[in-house]
Amino acid sequence: MVTMLDHDTDLRQRAWDAAASVVDPEIPVLTIADLGVLRDVAVDGDVVEVAITPTYSGCPAMNMIAVEIELALERAGFRHPKVRTVLSPAWTTDWMSEEGRRKLHAYGIAPPQASHSRRTLFGEQAVACPQCGSAKTELLSEFGSTSCKALWRCKACREPFDYFKCH
Repeated sequence: MVTMLDHDTDLRQRAWDAAASVVDPEIPVLTIADLGVLRDVAVDGDVVEVAITPTYSGCPAMNMIAVEIELALERAGFRHPKVRTVLSPAWTTDWMSEEGRRKLHAYGIAPPQASHSRRTLFGEQAVACPQCGSAKTELLSEFGSTSCKALWRCKACREPFDYFKCH
């Protein structure tokens, strides 16, 4: 016998899966679940509400992500989904999945280091080149192609690359 609780759990999982399939418009190899931007999915009767947290306050991708979530939920059969932006607690790179970090690296973006890295302790940072793996790299600019990335260059292979900034 299927209980109401089982039905609600199945609906929530179906809604979560639909929302989790949405990709980041700035880094299309990552889903919002990979990034840790997808925080919660709640189902109450026929109302589905998704909570998301931006990687940066004022992130220009959040409006597009919200629209894409609504569309994904509607395609999955949920009518009138709601997307709520949650600012507290603030997003941290610790919320990124290991799969997301792997995808970033494969895409040519150095994934963020753990929050307990040497930079946290001493203000130093060593970022491995995602092209050749060398640790002989240098920061070119704190500002990369998007606000969540910095521009680095490898001294070994001389290739520039983005680094997903920690916070």
